[in-house]
Amino acid sequence: MTQRLLIVDDNAEFIAAARELLRRQGVQVVGAASTGAEACALVEELRPDAVLVDVDLGHESGFDVAQMLVSAGPATVILISAYDAADLSELVRSSAAVGFLSKSDLSATAILDVLAGSRG
Repeated sequence: MTQRLLIVDDNAEFIAAARELLRRQGVQVVGAASTGAEACALVEELRPDAVLVDVDLGHESGFDVAQMLVSAGPATVILISAYDAADLSELVRSSAAVGFLSKSDLSATAILDVLAGSRG
């Protein structure tokens, strides 16, 4: 099953690497944004199955962006970070996101596992 994802991250190199990794694993990255405003516009335009949002977007909080995306319309958000999940567990649990993935664990399977857990 092909997932359609939007990546929200302020690191262009990470976006390029993640896009290629996920493409090889059968995931279609339909777009990328570096700010919350860009992400909202792209979610509305592209209607991705899920949105990967970095918790640290420079001047913006990924937690705030996740809340904005979920409030603005039907968006399924997975938070991502270079930080360890244990360091962010409380913040992730209280966020609008369905789950969290460490950037080092990013894969199509990991994304599907988070999405499956959010539905079950």
